[in-house]
Amino acid sequence: MRFASLYDHAMADTKNLLIVAHNPSANTQKLVEATLRGARHEDIEGVEVRHIPPLQAGPEDVLWADAIILGTTENFGYMSGALKDFFDRIYYPCLEHTEAMPFAVYIRAGLDGTGTKVAIGKITTGLKWKPVQEAIILHGEYRSEFEARCEELGMLMAASLESGII
Repeated sequence: MRFASLYDHAMADTKNLLIVAHNPSANTQKLVEATLRGARHEDIEGVEVRHIPPLQAGPEDVLWADAIILGTTENFGYMSGALKDFFDRIYYPCLEHTEAMPFAVYIRAGLDGTGTKVAIGKITTGLKWKPVQEAIILHGEYRSEFEARCEELGMLMAASLESGII
């Protein structure tokens, strides 16, 4: 009986990190994989991590999460249609329930990423979510350092969540 009690307590201490990232190409898939690799680092034990593409993620996924990483491509100076669709579907169901949700963003931008960053900022401000850091904008020709930055983001978010910093 004591074992079950300790197990239940440990499970209650587990935090949930949701990654909602649009990955329409091989390179953006590498970014998602790097983010997951960082978030699932072997030294981080108290965080459950899920990646759900934006067209599949819904309000129940956001309500499950203790923190969120958003990943998007820049399309015509704006976030991907898939991420915008995600926000459209979760906004009102989550509005009153996710205030102060810690989140971070990475943007794979062909241009400068500014329009995408501003648009996401307006929506997350309306949701009253709390940015953990400035958006990471990965612009220009694809470079392997983009993956390192996403891996670091995933690791920092998961470690911060596990330790109670966020």
